[in-house]
Amino acid sequence: MAKVSVIGSGSWGTAVAVMLAENGHQVTLWSYFQEESENLRIHKENQAFLPGVRIPDTVNYTCKFEDCVPADLVICASPSHAMRKIAQGLKSVLPEGQIVLNISKGLEEDSLKTLSQVLEEELPHCRIAVMSGPSHAEEVSRRMPTTNVVAAETEEIANRIQDIVMNERFRIYTNPDILGVELGGSLKNVIALCAGVLDGLGLGDNTKAALITRGIVEMARLGVAMGAREETFHGLSGMGDLIVTCTSMHSRNRRAGILIGQGKTVEEAQQEVKMVVEGVKSCRAAFALAKKMGVEMPIVEQAYQVLFQNLSPKDAISNLMLREKKHESEQAFLTKD
Repeated sequence: MAKVSVIGSGSWGTAVAVMLAENGHQVTLWSYFQEESENLRIHKENQAFLPGVRIPDTVNYTCKFEDCVPADLVICASPSHAMRKIAQGLKSVLPEGQIVLNISKGLEEDSLKTLSQVLEEELPHCRIAVMSGPSHAEEVSRRMPTTNVVAAETEEIANRIQDIVMNERFRIYTNPDILGVELGGSLKNVIALCAGVLDGLGLGDNTKAALITRGIVEMARLGVAMGAREETFHGLSGMGDLIVTCTSMHSRNRRAGILIGQGKTVEEAQQEVKMVVEGVKSCRAAFALAKKMGVEMPIVEQAYQVLFQNLSPKDAISNLMLREKKHESEQAFLTKD
């Protein structure tokens, strides 16, 4: 049995806490608000974000960072915009060498850093790892078979996390490419938002297949330019997560995109979804990163104009379809002498 603290009691944090408790571990679930923590303790259910899923009686609840240690593993499941503040709160209580696993997906808008980079800055004395992949909280909490990937600096850390989290319904693979795994989980939200827009416009399977296929190309292109491995984007944290987020109604990004495609404003869509739509924030960061790195990302560019510059989705699609002719891959045809 391991001692595990989950920082963040949204749908994903709650689902992971439920799974780890069912694994037989001693779990503490941290909430930002005292009232939220009390509701979880009383009702044994996250009525706001994960209704119908009972939280095991063994889970402990707190709003105090000091109650989260000692722990064999600290898991960060807070939204991207809150990650730095959370890390600053944890800094004084986490011991030297503490393993901290980020399971949130997003980029910090102001700095353009990945969330693991934010954690490394604020918690330099800790060992940071990342877990990502196609994993809707609604399904994981109901023990539906799921696979994820854990990336860490050393195989020892990755294997330790694997031992704690993995079970017969939640399979974990390991990967040394922290940057690639995290970028895949962040950038796919932008493409999923676009997939929702296509659905909202009533477009078909051909259109969505094209979006997914070209979307993964853009994700990998930016990732490689930043130092990640291209093959990572063809795995669980890239293509795997992209497929599930573009096709499932569990995806808040896709749901927000549907509303935008139907004519709602970005603000109206986010309010109706009632959860953090990371794709909106990640789009702004991805657009800035593409400019900074000199990487061509036409889908992200058009999404940025729709979200922040009042371009109509139909005009964005026309802009993409009428671009100059291109090779599908980065390689040109071989010519004979």
